[in-house]
Amino acid sequence: MRADRPLPRPTSPGEAVTPASDHQISRENRLVITALVTATFVVILNETIMNVALPRLMAELRIDAPTVQWLATAFMLTMSVVIPTTGFLLQRLARRSVFILAMSLFSAGTLLAALAPGFPVLLLARVVQACGTAIMLPLLMTSVLSLVPVARRGQVMGTVSIVISVAPAIGPTISGLILQFLPWRFMFLAVLPIALAALVFGARHLGGDAEGERPRLDALSVVLTVPAFGGLVYGLSQLGGAGSGLGPTIPLAVGLVCLALFVLRQLSLQRSGSPLLDLRAFLHPMFTVATALLVVGMIALFGVVILLPIYLQQVRGLDTLATGLLLLPGGLVMGLLAPMVGKWFDRVGPLPLTLAGTALMTAVLFVFAFLAGDTPIWMVLSLHIGLSLGLALLFTPAFTSGLNPLPPHLYSHGSAILSTLQQVAGAAGTALLVGVMASQARATTVAGAAVSPLEAQMNGFRAAFLVAAVVAIASIILAVFLRNRPAVPAPEGAVAAAPAH
Repeated sequence: MRADRPLPRPTSPGEAVTPASDHQISRENRLVITALVTATFVVILNETIMNVALPRLMAELRIDAPTVQWLATAFMLTMSVVIPTTGFLLQRLARRSVFILAMSLFSAGTLLAALAPGFPVLLLARVVQACGTAIMLPLLMTSVLSLVPVARRGQVMGTVSIVISVAPAIGPTISGLILQFLPWRFMFLAVLPIALAALVFGARHLGGDAEGERPRLDALSVVLTVPAFGGLVYGLSQLGGAGSGLGPTIPLAVGLVCLALFVLRQLSLQRSGSPLLDLRAFLHPMFTVATALLVVGMIALFGVVILLPIYLQQVRGLDTLATGLLLLPGGLVMGLLAPMVGKWFDRVGPLPLTLAGTALMTAVLFVFAFLAGDTPIWMVLSLHIGLSLGLALLFTPAFTSGLNPLPPHLYSHGSAILSTLQQVAGAAGTALLVGVMASQARATTVAGAAVSPLEAQMNGFRAAFLVAAVVAIASIILAVFLRNRPAVPAPEGAVAAAPAH
């Protein structure tokens, strides 16, 4: 049975918000959502488009593997540090201003990357790109909550799921196609016109005021985000390296300590000032359940996105283009199915969809745990499509059910929290599974002199997928508790501290 719908959110002057009772999205709001979805798809696609280009960059820029990996690590670090500030930006600035800021940063970074004469400038360009990317996803989700009636949010969140899940999946395919025929700079030159067009279109059609609050920016909170989220993401990204020693230990320890201090600071600011991230979102049970569910899903998604290409290239001998093309059908399945899942969510709620999705995801990961060096390619393709189907059934209901219960003043903070934890979960999934794969392969080699390198490597892959499957079991348990609840006033004790509107 579907929960009663919340009352429509009061509109700010100049903001076009369709009344929830109409169950329709106005033409103006459709244009706004279209501009945001297009822009967000481009910036998220850019996050993984460089993965298959790293070997070529090593050769052309004359740098080694640890150095070139900073192009990916610096991007994740910047994202994890900037995203927590988006809640403040969305409350302080109008939607149009935030959009122009984000896309201008991204476009400038993309142009700089295309013209970069060497590695230092390219690294700086990736940092500038990441600043724009970090702002766009919370902006998109906050705008959906503000502009879309509750009865239609599932359908629109299905489209948002395309951005979150499909763009990273098809990034390697697109870059593989470009690198097959053109220099690496065309990865950026191909994206730049689309980004500029989205910037112009969005600047013309976006309106709306800030959320009605004028919060102060707490400098200490901003300072703490750098070692807290940055330390965690960097430490996790180093866990998968062979012989990492104390490399990941120190940043992880610093990150955990600073994260605890950051949380304490936010809790104190909830009564005495404006928190950078309002943790009262976690007082809404469905937000907490959905966040945990999405973290597990992102660990599975990012881990497999890393493991499968390694398996296909190092074990099966496929080149980057063939690997990208093999993974493309799964991305297309998520893209084509996401809007349908959104419609199903609006009709039946999250429980049947998330239970089916998490069960399918877990089952596929367990089958991957029996992967062999001669497993037919068509079977690997089928399993990846099955995993993509499970993730499609998971992401849209989880995002919608998690954000629906939040009151309007927590929209931007809830979106920023989800986006931040996605980055940390992605880094954790990659580090955990790659680390398990590497350590198990080394242990197999040491234990048996007669074991071939290929068999040792396959033992590593099987162990990593088994760990992913065990982690995924938690998602089935969490899915049982997920419901679609209407927005309700904050729990007792939090109302008094809520910002005034």
